[in-house]
Amino acid sequence: MVNITKLYCGADQPADALRYGHGHGAAQSASARRPIVVWNITRTCNLKCVHCYSDSYAQAYPGELTNAEAKAVIDDVAGFKVPALLFSGGEPLIRPDLLDLVAYATGKGLRVTLSTNGTLIDETMAGKLKALGLTYVGISLDGIGDTNDHFRGVKGAFDRAVRGFRNCHAVGQKVGLRLTLTRRNCQDINQIFDFIEQEGIQRACFYHLVYSGRGNAADELKPAEIRRAMDTILARTEDFHRRGLHKEILTVDHHADNVYIYLKLRERNPEFADEVYQWMKWNGGGANSSGVGIANIDTQGNVHPDQFWQSATLGNVRQRKFSEIWSDNSVPLLAQLRHRLPFLKGRCGACKFQEICGGSFRVRAVQVHGDPWAEDPACYLTDKEIGIAETIPAR
Repeated sequence: MVNITKLYCGADQPADALRYGHGHGAAQSASARRPIVVWNITRTCNLKCVHCYSDSYAQAYPGELTNAEAKAVIDDVAGFKVPALLFSGGEPLIRPDLLDLVAYATGKGLRVTLSTNGTLIDETMAGKLKALGLTYVGISLDGIGDTNDHFRGVKGAFDRAVRGFRNCHAVGQKVGLRLTLTRRNCQDINQIFDFIEQEGIQRACFYHLVYSGRGNAADELKPAEIRRAMDTILARTEDFHRRGLHKEILTVDHHADNVYIYLKLRERNPEFADEVYQWMKWNGGGANSSGVGIANIDTQGNVHPDQFWQSATLGNVRQRKFSEIWSDNSVPLLAQLRHRLPFLKGRCGACKFQEICGGSFRVRAVQVHGDPWAEDPACYLTDKEIGIAETIPAR
């Protein structure tokens, strides 16, 4: 995650210690952190989103972890001292024992978050979620009105998600908005920021598209479109900050955003840009994300480097504890991901900003090139900006 409010505006943020190495509880290095665990607790979903990375539908899927198996996983990750556990799906609220599992996890002292489409959060559910002590609830919204409904594949999904936001807000539950940037919704970004302000939403994550499940490169923004989207996100975040509106705005799954922000800052405030560069350098970008600072457990108990990289399985929690799988550097892919910079090829291998981008998001390279070390095909920076010649030498 790239915290725009922190990096572009200099505002202190809740996860500074985890993300940028300063503040209470900061680790000595980003690579020494335990991973945030994204857990797809069920694949079943009541919507049919066009970009769904888990390819979920409104049907039952066999083989999902039982309640007892899930609680054993919670015991393990709590003992492993992961910084956060994120319940995702599918739609996690469809799983009948979800609230029981959340209660069990918070009871173990875990910081628990929920990723949901929000359509099932009525007043009663909002009260229950608040009572469980969730750190925050992230609700996916991929546009305003019909744009979101088309994206979600169900008429009325927008209105029901808005109800979910309002019900969470009414009971004092911190709520965040999650949006995936695509060609279908980039025209709605300003309206989304208006919505964030109008509805009192405290946190918003703008995800770059990852080609996984039903998400594919055909919906990817072109480089010029990504830059326009980033310019809007930066300008609106700065406006929130200038007016004293305390919002946490982040982009996700594209560490080239670090470089873009740094280059923007260098034009107007070189001294501050140098300070921000050091924060980014500590973070490491993609070099400390998949397989290092982020992990995934799927519905069947398989462990992956991140939630989008389902083709790479590192082990299964039914056979071996998550903590043991994650600590085993004899797994070739894990070992490479944790020391990835020498493996990078193409533009990523030649880029002068490796220490703050880290090769960005490796699964996009897998999906397009069939090679986890090939260049990230979604990089929107120019050759001049990243300091390379027009022709990239073979590596």
